[in-house]
Amino acid sequence: MKRAARIVAAAAALSGAATFAGAQDAAALRARSLVATCAACHGTDGHAMPSAAVPGLSGMPAAYIVEQMKAFRSGARAGTVMPQLAKGYSDAQIEQLAAILAKAGAAQP
Repeated sequence: MKRAARIVAAAAALSGAATFAGAQDAAALRARSLVATCAACHGTDGHAMPSAAVPGLSGMPAAYIVEQMKAFRSGARAGTVMPQLAKGYSDAQIEQLAAILAKAGAAQP
């Protein structure tokens, strides 16, 4: 009976670990999908084409991206599209975007 209890406990622990890992994967996927919304203008993972009219965001300091996004959102920084887009993001989402884009600079081809 003790062996069966240990097996059940181990299975429960593994199930909990899988659920936690699944939650982490889901959070990472949500964060990556936020960054994908920037791709149409700023390029995949913020790597803009050299001829792009808008800047690439990959490798920019996260604090700078956060500051600029909040300025667009508040209206302190003018723009054509970004003020409206920025209003759709929470502070947490802006910070996630900024963190991913800042790290993306190392992955530039």
